[in-house]
Amino acid sequence: MAMTNPVGRVNYEPNSWSGAEAGPREDPIGGHVSFAEPVAGVKQRVRSERFADHFSQARQFYLSQTPIEQAHIVDAFVFELSKCEQPGIRARLVSNLRNVDESFAQQVADGLRLASYPDPSVPDRAPITDLPPSPALSIVANGPATFAGRKIGVLITDGTDASVLNALRRAASAEGALVELVAPHIGGATLSDGTLLPAHQKIDGGPSVLYDSVAVLASTEGAALLAAHAPAKDFVSDAHAHCKFIAYHPDASALLDAAGVTSEMDDGYFQLGAKASITAFIEACRNLRLWARTPLVDQT
Repeated sequence: MAMTNPVGRVNYEPNSWSGAEAGPREDPIGGHVSFAEPVAGVKQRVRSERFADHFSQARQFYLSQTPIEQAHIVDAFVFELSKCEQPGIRARLVSNLRNVDESFAQQVADGLRLASYPDPSVPDRAPITDLPPSPALSIVANGPATFAGRKIGVLITDGTDASVLNALRRAASAEGALVELVAPHIGGATLSDGTLLPAHQKIDGGPSVLYDSVAVLASTEGAALLAAHAPAKDFVSDAHAHCKFIAYHPDASALLDAAGVTSEMDDGYFQLGAKASITAFIEACRNLRLWARTPLVDQT
């Protein structure tokens, strides 16, 4: 039981520091010992043998994920361990991962460019290698059936096609999704029918990372102006890089060109106009992401 709050860089073991920087250590002699009080036997502080199995559950979890989820787990380990200053700690973590899954560990090691592939750590209890994958553990495999409760970021400018915007808002509302308007000015934009719509976000403060999918409904003139505006280009290019579904009006082509996505358009892009195209966009959004785009935007 911790009775103090240690001051220093680490408060766990094992760690690679020594001396005062090493932090607290387990004390088998002076540490807490339960009072041996006879009850119906002797009260003891014990752990079951299975408590020493630190890897079986992690192995089953990893193997239960879809390939895209496994790739995200690898990326997350590489990202976090890249922030670690000590190469030895990175190697030790990878040696632990070898007890989870060899392919997983090798991918993390490659992502870190370890000088050498470490031997697997010696587990206190050998992991169970024949636990069957559990589909229930995958988020992607158990995704929602609708886009309800999600949010679409719609980029508008002066001259945005009012009929297309209104149709998109009705379709989103029918799905139970939310629409947030993003514009060059927080005061909003004047649509093609003369309606002035206030914006929810100014483009500089409403990046596409805030939304589950986006629609780029800039007018021809508005798109030409935004083509020279970095936050607007980022709004589009970031949505593409994050594998989001993107709807667009053909008038917005100048902005799409400037963002560098025109030649990269795939099944995740929907040109809006007819009701059918809007319906197709909303239905696609139920999948949340176009994961097939991942290898094209993340080739590291």
